[in-house]
Amino acid sequence: MAKILIVDDDQTIGLMLKDILEFSGHNVTVSQQPKKTKENIKDNDIELILLDKLISGVDGTDVCKKLKQDEEVAHIPVLMMSALHNVDEICKSAGAVDFLAKPFDMETLIEKIDQILENEDKAS
Repeated sequence: MAKILIVDDDQTIGLMLKDILEFSGHNVTVSQQPKKTKENIKDNDIELILLDKLISGVDGTDVCKKLKQDEEVAHIPVLMMSALHNVDEICKSAGAVDFLAKPFDMETLIEKIDQILENEDKAS
């Protein structure tokens, strides 16, 4: 299974997602510090990023754009999530491969992650 990085400032959500994804067989790292995203990617050999749109005053789309402009990590798919309405296109235009509106059910999350990872396997 995949090594996934969750970047969300809500520790409860981060840990809940970690439990669910680890139960599905993934290896999960949780971070509340968007500025350390690249460092976390490199330290943990991350294969997929789950990124919140608003993280402690930082716009997740800016984090996503920055990652997509960085040759070292640009290939790693980003799945963005938010409780804000009508931001899916903004997130996708920042480079996210997909978007999840909060609240979402865990089945949808797992399906999207599996689909993204499957597409990555086909591409490589």
